[in-house]
Amino acid sequence: MNKIELNITGMTCDHCKLGVTNALKSVPGVTDAQVDLKSGKAVVEGEVEAQQLLNAVAEEGYSAQVANQ
Repeated sequence: MNKIELNITGMTCDHCKLGVTNALKSVPGVTDAQVDLKSGKAVVEGEVEAQQLLNAVAEEGYSAQVANQ
């Protein structure tokens, strides 16, 4: 199982956090997604490619990049 950390920009409220969380969890292969509004970070677990996660966040209207790369 992979763990991918993302830096997400553009989230300003709990509604934003919920939208990003749901978008990440909807990606096939994701088993868990935890989004922290204050730090702007998300940790996603599962068998999934990082690009799929970035695309899901972008479709929700936010920007993301893989942390530590």
